[in-house]
Amino acid sequence: MEAIYSEDKCGVTLEVRYDEYVAESPRDWDNLGTMLCVDHRNYTLGDEETNDFSIIDREDVISLPVYMYDHSGVVLNTTGFSCPWDSGQVGYIYVTYEDIRENYGCKYVTKAIREKVLDALFGEVSLYSSYLNGETYGYVIKDKDDILDSCWGFVGDMDSCKESGLEQLEYFAVEKFNGSAMLQGA
Repeated sequence: MEAIYSEDKCGVTLEVRYDEYVAESPRDWDNLGTMLCVDHRNYTLGDEETNDFSIIDREDVISLPVYMYDHSGVVLNTTGFSCPWDSGQVGYIYVTYEDIRENYGCKYVTKAIREKVLDALFGEVSLYSSYLNGETYGYVIKDKDDILDSCWGFVGDMDSCKESGLEQLEYFAVEKFNGSAMLQGA
């Protein structure tokens, strides 16, 4: 697997790579929302497949629609796509007021809380879309051919993978430099 980003410091190398083996979907994580999607002929999407979306009509539910664009990959969003042939609504992501109060530790769902919830639901759809598209990353820290450290499973945001890897690169480069300085001073 080739590096998509690399940096060297004191002979220690950081390589950021695609993580082709992410087995766990972000929908298996502890999410605020529940994603209901239609029973699609080509994909298994969301948390539950259903054709009954009546729960989103309840007054004690906050929901966003989930749209899919399927053309050389799958993209999900909550606002829809301009292509009428390769896109359409596939479901909803929702959360009940009871779950909101439990997760946010509040007695009432205020306008400010509602905005936070909508942002969280939007983020869950965006993260899941990244996962479906293989936007998953990991890094390896190497000293020549020896692997010193690695971390995998960064979904959707190569920058956070890179930042984490750079922190570790700095650590191992300093360790190597200090070890060399100690050997020379002995």
